[in-house]
Amino acid sequence: MGFFSKLLEKVGLSGARAEPAGEAAAPAGAAPVTQAAPAAGQAGFAAAPAGAPAAAAPAAAPAPGAGAAAPAAAAKASPTPISTVDVVARLEGLARANPQKLNWKTSIVDLLKLLELDSSLAARKELATELGCPANLMGDSASMNVWLHKTVLRKLAENGGNIPQELLD
Repeated sequence: MGFFSKLLEKVGLSGARAEPAGEAAAPAGAAPVTQAAPAAGQAGFAAAPAGAPAAAAPAAAPAPGAGAAAPAAAAKASPTPISTVDVVARLEGLARANPQKLNWKTSIVDLLKLLELDSSLAARKELATELGCPANLMGDSASMNVWLHKTVLRKLAENGGNIPQELLD
């Protein structure tokens, strides 16, 4: 698990990451997908006996393993909506409960401390590298921290976090 994945988990966005193919679950309350009956002779389906009515009961189930391809294909066909998490409310709640006065809105160090993640220079460099920090900023910790803070907030928003625009500018 990467550093940013840990950060996503801490703010409640761990479900925002795409699941490996074939492991995606249907959203709660989702209606099952129904399909028209396939034509006789299609792979995995039995042909109706001669003289049988066209509206007969569904044919035999597909061969084992063949059914897994249909849900996977359907999952790839339509994007799954990302649930929104009010990151600001969550972080403000953590800040109220924390005995330290942490300014998470402007400081990457304070943001990481608030989330009980490693805020050392080495950890911040690891996170900056993971998020693609330009090499010219990596040698200057202050510049890297500013870039990292803005990038983390932007990435939280991209992953379903509700981040106000003034924190993204």
